[in-house]
Amino acid sequence: MQRLLALGTTLFIAVWVLTCESEPPKGGEFYPIFSKDGAWCWFQDPRAVYVEGKNKRTYAGWMTHDGQLQIGAYDHQTGSIQSFTLKKDWDIDDHNTLSILVLPDRRLMVFYARHNQTGLFCRTSLKPENILEWGKELVVSDTPAITYSHPAFLKAENRFYVFWRGPSWKPTFASSADAEHWTQSEILIEEPGHEAPNIRPYTKIVSDGISTIHFAFTDGHPDSEPRNSIYYLRYQTGTFYKADGSKVGNMGNLPVLPSKSDVVYNGKDTGVRAWVWDIALDAKGYPVIAYTRFPSTTDHRYHYARWNGKAWFDTEIVSGGKWFPQTRAGQEEREPYYSGGMALNHNNPSLVFLSRPINGVFEIERWQTPDEGKSWTSSSITRNSRLLNVRPIVPMGYTGAEDHVLWMHGQYVHYTDYRTDIRMTIEGNATMPTKALVGAETQRR
Repeated sequence: MQRLLALGTTLFIAVWVLTCESEPPKGGEFYPIFSKDGAWCWFQDPRAVYVEGKNKRTYAGWMTHDGQLQIGAYDHQTGSIQSFTLKKDWDIDDHNTLSILVLPDRRLMVFYARHNQTGLFCRTSLKPENILEWGKELVVSDTPAITYSHPAFLKAENRFYVFWRGPSWKPTFASSADAEHWTQSEILIEEPGHEAPNIRPYTKIVSDGISTIHFAFTDGHPDSEPRNSIYYLRYQTGTFYKADGSKVGNMGNLPVLPSKSDVVYNGKDTGVRAWVWDIALDAKGYPVIAYTRFPSTTDHRYHYARWNGKAWFDTEIVSGGKWFPQTRAGQEEREPYYSGGMALNHNNPSLVFLSRPINGVFEIERWQTPDEGKSWTSSSITRNSRLLNVRPIVPMGYTGAEDHVLWMHGQYVHYTDYRTDIRMTIEGNATMPTKALVGAETQRR
């Protein structure tokens, strides 16, 4: 009898898996629309956040194809979507999008700047969980050549921080006790002898919201740094550290030197340049970094580096193909290091969502590691799409059991020439192959 029951269970699982897998993943055009018009660069974060209070909502910011800076809200309980235009005529450039900081009372503070123009600005919503009413616009910094923003709030210090690329082309920051009056900006990271404008580190930031801020950064842009490397740094209580706790510097002795920081990936040794995509913290508070290596402009390799408490473990996930912008016929691609993109699930950084070309179209995939990067399983989010799907993100703060991913879908030629919308997975529309894979593994255990 037990053998019959076991055989029956096995057959049921097999039929169930085959049935699920017989339904192919949907094309990107069949997923729910968050915004009919929107694009973003990946060096402003968080671009999307999930807030659960009176409501359960995802908030995200984007740039429209005609230069409007907007923020939207998706309500997970009602399915309703709201949007608000923060800036009109904000230049047609996806670099001009915003970053979001969720305040302790669930109001939103947003930071934004135009690509290499004067001024970093912020506004705060007047009511919790409401994007339709905002306070006055404040100037965080009135210096020129500002791009990107990454805000953080440290509860232990009761202090706000915001980081950006400043007029020196180096990572720069200011802080505030009240989010209204900001300190003078300071250069955070710079190597002596590397002051030239073309040497411009790119930075990604994540905070635990309590006492630490973690940084992943590069030497510069891969198009001007043929041996572009990936570095790591942690800030806590006025001091900067490597992942192993070794002291690197302090707030009283800035800037921090890249050469003194953790080298996560050394492009100088391999001769292969890299670019950073995301940084998150695991359950132990250890950093996880997603980045791309470029053996060539047509060979992008997605990598996953994780601190295990003693060393950095670095592994290749999968090939990402070539650049994703749709190069016009007869023209040379201006951004050959623009990969389809990848994002970590910050609630569980063993989950990676990435974009790579399948049958000539960039599709969104879900990659998962059960052993901190040593092995991987994958499934498709989109498949057989008519238009590209790129730059996925998982809203910061989302802890749901089902995948919740946002991405750009449409046509993209350049960061000043795009016709993309924002698509998303929501509860109840996760892809069947992903569910089948998880269900089958559970039954086998």
